[in-house]
Amino acid sequence: MTEQMSGQVDRGMNNAGYRPWLAAPLLALAAMAAQGQTVQAYVTTGDQARLLERAPDVAFKPGTAAPLVIDVDPRQRFQPITGFGAAITDASAWLIQNRMTPAQREALLRELFGPAPGLGLSFTRLTIGASDFSRSHYSFDDMPPGQSDPELRHFSIEPNRADVLPVTQAALKINPQLKVMASPWSAPGWMKSTGSLVQGTLKPEAFTPFARYLSRYVSAYAAEGVPIFAITLQNEPHFEPKDYPGMRVDPAKRAAFIGGHLGPLFAREHPGVRILDWDHNWDEPGSPADVLKDPAAARYVAGVAWHCYGGDVRVQAALHDRWPDKETWFTECSGGEWAKGWSNNLQYFVRTLMIGTMRGWAQGVLLWNLALDENHGPHLGGCKDCRGVVTIDSKTGEVTRNVEYYALAHASRFVRPGARRIWSSSGYRDLDTVAFRNTDGSLALLVTNGAGQARRFAVRVGRRSFAYELPALSAATFAWPGR
Repeated sequence: MTEQMSGQVDRGMNNAGYRPWLAAPLLALAAMAAQGQTVQAYVTTGDQARLLERAPDVAFKPGTAAPLVIDVDPRQRFQPITGFGAAITDASAWLIQNRMTPAQREALLRELFGPAPGLGLSFTRLTIGASDFSRSHYSFDDMPPGQSDPELRHFSIEPNRADVLPVTQAALKINPQLKVMASPWSAPGWMKSTGSLVQGTLKPEAFTPFARYLSRYVSAYAAEGVPIFAITLQNEPHFEPKDYPGMRVDPAKRAAFIGGHLGPLFAREHPGVRILDWDHNWDEPGSPADVLKDPAAARYVAGVAWHCYGGDVRVQAALHDRWPDKETWFTECSGGEWAKGWSNNLQYFVRTLMIGTMRGWAQGVLLWNLALDENHGPHLGGCKDCRGVVTIDSKTGEVTRNVEYYALAHASRFVRPGARRIWSSSGYRDLDTVAFRNTDGSLALLVTNGAGQARRFAVRVGRRSFAYELPALSAATFAWPGR
């Protein structure tokens, strides 16, 4: 039974159990509860005339006075929410640490990770070694050509001490609830078939050293006050880039590595750290499915992580339906100059990532670079026109807030860690919705209007509702206290 169908059945049962002699008291209570309760509305429009602007409050009233109704049912609860955020890549950390004054740095980190009026970002991702958004290509155990280090005597997180560690530590100080996950772009070159960080696959004899390498990383970061919440064993394991670190790891090899090496080791040394599979696009759901079919690997895989660069977000729900005991996470999507339209980008990031992934059981949503400079870097290989959540001017430290900033804010500022997604109706031609209940009982509803004209609707919760007209090509978050 789909969640929408189950909601309709539940409401039908309630209607069938309706007692006429209770009508007057119930309506009176609803009217009393509605009086004085207001709904805050925050709106971003595609023309940028309004950017997370607080609109006039609206009020709940008994009944419904609009032909189009969005229903919200707080009684039907789904996955818990860890939060929303973006990756503290080497590029992001270097810019924040080296191209901003201490005052600028503090202000930006508080704006991003602090509570309202900050964004309240509560989820981030680190790279275990270099990605394309690094100023050099490195691992934490590099060796000269032809040499190896199976005992990891040369392991060190020293390359992160100048920027990634202090920026992450500062973010944690501002938001102690921040959850940090981490992903390698490559094992050290001596563990791979190419002998290089670039291209290749993991040698079978390197399974044990690579598992220990990932465990050492988790231990080293914990010793610096940065607990790692989850890891993936490889970023985009079906992609071998030619000019930056990458590593192909097919599902059979991932299953063997997790089931025989990484899983048992983490069960002993880091039992609280989640192991997530895949960390790649929606267009190959059969790959994580093959890993979950392996009994030894499935025992240790907590969930599946997804990226946005191919396929359809709806595969998240389809895989969840097959393995409902496994978590769903969304761990990377970047905007860039390939998509110029601000309005279209707003619709995509809110509708697909903040709404679609959450309706597809995601417990957290991550964008890619938290910050890049005016030249889409620094980077070494890889994406030449990616966009950060914010742009930091490398000469002045001035911050530009990009469309991704506002898309994240529509969720992160109002949906707090520990919230639950709750039932909201869907299937409208131009409107997309998702709703949440926070741990304090407050509720948040995200709505996008993809139509070229304003759309009027009512939001109904039980026997009361409020009416709203949402401008064309816009996004809104509605927030109100629970009852």
